[in-house]
Amino acid sequence: MASQPPVTAGATGTAAASIQDIFDSSLNLEETHFNDGFTEGYNAGLISGKEEAKQVGLKFGFQVGEELGFYRGCVDVWNSAIEVDSTRFSSRVQKSIKQMEELLQKYPFFDPDDESAQEIMDNLRLKFRAICATLSVKLEYNGFLKSSSEEGERMLKLMLACCKVYISESRNRAALELIERAARLFPEAPIINKFEDETYNRVGYTLVSKLAPKPSSDTCALRGAVLAMVKAAFEAINLEIHCGNHPRLGVVDHICFHPLADASLKQTAGIAKSLAADIGSNLQVPTFLYGAAHEEERTLDSIRRELGYFKPNSSGNQWAGGMISESSLLKPDVGPAQAAQAKGVVVIGSTRWVDNYNVPIFSSNIAAVRRIAKRVSGRGGGLPSVQAMALAYGENVTEVACNLLEPSRIGGDQVQLEVERHAEEEGMIAGKGYYTDFSQEKIIKRYLDFNPLCD
Repeated sequence: MASQPPVTAGATGTAAASIQDIFDSSLNLEETHFNDGFTEGYNAGLISGKEEAKQVGLKFGFQVGEELGFYRGCVDVWNSAIEVDSTRFSSRVQKSIKQMEELLQKYPFFDPDDESAQEIMDNLRLKFRAICATLSVKLEYNGFLKSSSEEGERMLKLMLACCKVYISESRNRAALELIERAARLFPEAPIINKFEDETYNRVGYTLVSKLAPKPSSDTCALRGAVLAMVKAAFEAINLEIHCGNHPRLGVVDHICFHPLADASLKQTAGIAKSLAADIGSNLQVPTFLYGAAHEEERTLDSIRRELGYFKPNSSGNQWAGGMISESSLLKPDVGPAQAAQAKGVVVIGSTRWVDNYNVPIFSSNIAAVRRIAKRVSGRGGGLPSVQAMALAYGENVTEVACNLLEPSRIGGDQVQLEVERHAEEEGMIAGKGYYTDFSQEKIIKRYLDFNPLCD
């Protein structure tokens, strides 16, 4: 019988290594398949992802390009109108159109990663809406972004209402603090601007809030804030001991609501009427309505003229104490037929945007400045849609105070030139005029700064 060859240690090691290789191969099989699968999937995904990204990029790029093209077209049309008639738009509107043109030129078309792209687009949208609101035109971009629920929500958030509240007081700091504290209870309707004038003893507040598509008067923050301010003013101010260079009919002399951005005049008129009902019926103060809030769209100046607003009742062209006698029978839209001397009456309206522009004339000749004011006003055959009156202001200064009812048509620059011309005819010098509030565009921007989530 042949003998078997001896099994050496080397042979044993080789066999063991072979077995180990088999086991290692088996154990690594899953990892090998995983790596192969990952590589194959990654390559396929890269191809697919590039194609999908290309399509998404094309779609997004088209959307952005279409919207920018829309704004470019609007700017071109507006500039063409200015070339035909340089006085067609006010200097403010023309400045905004120029700023839109500059933004369009700055947009980084070939650098989608540029962080300034979104900021420029947001500013374009804001300026576009402000121009449209000033011009009182219903013009909007109806492209792809309109179908986006996110964009639709943002648009709803830019449905804004503005309220200007004029109160006959600026020297009593404690009273003003009480009024402002009442407004702060409604943070959704912040005070955007406060214009005080100690000579006139008058303060004007500008508040803004969002509006729901179908606003309820019970939940309207703007209405709530203004009503709280009115109540505080009646508690803190007594018209019987009040005097100043500016006329007034009551402690809360005038309240006006204006639609901003995508809000409508009908919406703000509804808020005005609801507020008037509260003040007239619940607070028992005679309340008059005007503009869109009145069924016949009565004007503010007609109410004031009827109630003697423009005639000083004290020496030195001053207004002192209450203007309405307790025995005088009134015909308010809401509230009692008699006014208390301490409170007077309230006038509430809703109109398109109105600018207030005052021009100082260095003279104490009130009669001559009244002639100038009459010549400047539309009522006196001057500038259309401009109301003007003369008010004594400090020593040797008299102001031509103007309401610009259509500021997109007749702006402060045109009023300034007209006052200067008539002042020169009277042998007087007119100073540089000033606005008593911000422009619509700046008010919207300041509101968005208060509420960045609305943008």
